[in-house]
Amino acid sequence: MEYRKIRDEGDDRETGIEDVESLREKSVLLSGAVLDNRLASVGETKTDSHRAKAKWKLKSVVTLALTILTSSQAILIVWSKRAGKYEYSVTTANFLVETLKCAISLVALARIWKKEGVTEDNRLSTTLDEVIVYPIPAALYLVKNLLQYYIFAYVDAPGYQILKNLNIISTGVLYRIILKKRLSEIQWAAFILLTAGCTTAQLNSNSDRVLQTPFQGWVMAIVMALLSGFAGVYTEAIIKKRPSRNINVQNFWLYIFGMGFNAIAILVQDFDAVMKKGFLHGYSPITVLMIFNHALSGIAVSMVMKYADNIVKVYSTSVAMLLTAVVSVYLFGFHLSLAFFLGTTVVSVAIYLHSAGKMQR
Repeated sequence: MEYRKIRDEGDDRETGIEDVESLREKSVLLSGAVLDNRLASVGETKTDSHRAKAKWKLKSVVTLALTILTSSQAILIVWSKRAGKYEYSVTTANFLVETLKCAISLVALARIWKKEGVTEDNRLSTTLDEVIVYPIPAALYLVKNLLQYYIFAYVDAPGYQILKNLNIISTGVLYRIILKKRLSEIQWAAFILLTAGCTTAQLNSNSDRVLQTPFQGWVMAIVMALLSGFAGVYTEAIIKKRPSRNINVQNFWLYIFGMGFNAIAILVQDFDAVMKKGFLHGYSPITVLMIFNHALSGIAVSMVMKYADNIVKVYSTSVAMLLTAVVSVYLFGFHLSLAFFLGTTVVSVAIYLHSAGKMQR
């Protein structure tokens, strides 16, 4: 009996020791798991921090690129003139812009095909029903882009940057009419402010004329705004009709028709001059820069929509107006008046309110 009691006590002691060791092992495992979780959390925090920094850098680069491209558009067009005239053919310049855009879209598609392979959504082959809708916006952009050159007979580069914002009004109204999208009260108020700002910036205190830009300039600016707004809304409707379709494929077909219409414009308007003097007659380094600027501006806007947000576009447009004015002072002797500064400020506020109203809608 005594021997069995001693053996049982020994067994109990061994069991207790095993329990303690088991608790220690569980404690160590638990501590290790907590430590692993903390290390994983720290790793995720560092990863998130790196991603946030990378996103901020990309947004900064895109914003800077869009600001420079937007502000230099009008300056390069005016600068490409010689003795107040375009020595090159504006139709050939437009054709090369569309060709460059088409080439950029193909390069982007080639990278996608290499990475993902050819799929139903990124293949270039398509149906007549899908392609037949692209000639309309392509034709509208053709007329708008040609007017972009001729309007500078009536406005200067800073004035053009101000009046170009009228397309926000036309786009908003056409959104309401065509796409049945409701506009907020803030956006309607922004339209009124935008009109007032454009008018204020054009006030002329040094002449008998009330406005710096003559009536023909205003008409061309309004026509350009309507063409740009309608083409933009129509293109968006096409894209949203098949949202899974790769944007580069849709851009490719739009630019193909753009090239076709610009080729027709060359035949109608500048065929004799091109045949006698050559396709690139009158081109200068400034003209080449202008062509690259026009092509890359569209790419930059697409990158803003993909990698940044609408606020970036708003700030870029506002800063571009001021940059254009400042650079024009040194290049073209532009007079930076109080009316222009106040008008630019009002336009910038209107653009911001329009963007804020869009987010609250």
